[in-house]
Amino acid sequence: MIKTLNRFMIVITALAILITACSAAPTATPSAPLPTAVAVSPKPTAAPSDPSTSSALAPIKSDWFAVYAKAAANWNITADAGDVNKFTITPKTPSGNEKKVFVLYPRKSSAYDTAISTILDVFYNKKVPATFTIVNFDRKNDKGLAALGLAESLKSDLIFSMGSESTDFVYLNYKGKSIPVVTICSKDPVLLNYVKDYNSGSGTNIAFTSLNVPIEVQMAYLKQLRPNLRNIAVMFADSNTSSKETQVKPLKDASSVYKINVIDVVVLQDAKAKQELEAAMPGVIEEMKKTDPSLQDSIFWITGSTPVFNEIATINTMAGKIPVLSVVPDVVKEGDASAVLSIGVSFESNAYIGALYGSDILLGVAKAGDLKVGVVSPPDIAINFKRAKAIDLKIPFSFFESASFIYNYDGKTVRKGGEEVRQP
Repeated sequence: MIKTLNRFMIVITALAILITACSAAPTATPSAPLPTAVAVSPKPTAAPSDPSTSSALAPIKSDWFAVYAKAAANWNITADAGDVNKFTITPKTPSGNEKKVFVLYPRKSSAYDTAISTILDVFYNKKVPATFTIVNFDRKNDKGLAALGLAESLKSDLIFSMGSESTDFVYLNYKGKSIPVVTICSKDPVLLNYVKDYNSGSGTNIAFTSLNVPIEVQMAYLKQLRPNLRNIAVMFADSNTSSKETQVKPLKDASSVYKINVIDVVVLQDAKAKQELEAAMPGVIEEMKKTDPSLQDSIFWITGSTPVFNEIATINTMAGKIPVLSVVPDVVKEGDASAVLSIGVSFESNAYIGALYGSDILLGVAKAGDLKVGVVSPPDIAINFKRAKAIDLKIPFSFFESASFIYNYDGKTVRKGGEEVRQP
């Protein structure tokens, strides 16, 4: 599921199709370094994966909790009879000495479906004996405090804080307490001032991971894609503080260095994201034309704001031939409802690091406060060649070489996690 040493291998027929969409002259991958952190070992796979089963959801009746069927197959997943916001997960083959893991959710998100499925897979494959209690505190302070109290009463051995909202809540309300915490699907803790740097542990009970790629690395890739880049329309939800602090602000701070114009596309009401984007984007395009009449040196750049990236189909329609990129690789997916390209950290890769951290803490290999910020290096690259063809975008060959996720001219998966995917 994570990039492996044979990531460049793919069926020859797929290579022949995809390579024609790349630029004629290969170029070197940008060399701007990511902060030093954990080295993630490649996860072995026995055979090319089957796209028809990899993302199917298990039949769980819940409006906020979901697990991929493939991951759920090894676990018993039980809804709490008296609390719709609580689930328990136990191994189908218990060892008798399971550790107790508490997972704090703030709300529903497809990102969390991916993350919890990844955690379950890692624990199963590494034979980490564990049971899980999953609680959704629904972004309410009293429910969050009650959930943390439950984690303590259960004598939990570890807490996973799922998402930036959970991580912020835990940081404010549980830092320095008894149960070790590992953050999952959360924005950069250095930019949010949770820790002082990437190479030091927190010194507390919290081990941090990061969904972010430093802006200098992002810009190195963007400048290779568009050497004369003039305009970036950055798309975010006003409600998403972490995206504003760790993605929007760094881009604006760097704009003068890279001589680019940054134009805000802001969703003010999450529930009306579609209507607001449809109303705002035509004006943004007119603004772009002031410095880039042909629109050849402009892009739309989607941040990690769920209300925004959930409207990718709307964004593509309104953007026309202007490339739509995302910092979230999961927004690049099969079919037409996809960004054309992403340089970022997938939810799967981030959860994989978090699961390794959790495993090491539970097995006594590491202490939460000693662990460096978990980052993915190099970043995950995802490409949808169907979208690239539709907007006449040439993809640098080096992007193709190092991509973790590739979708061909038909929008079908041919590489996932650096591995060949067999089409039926």
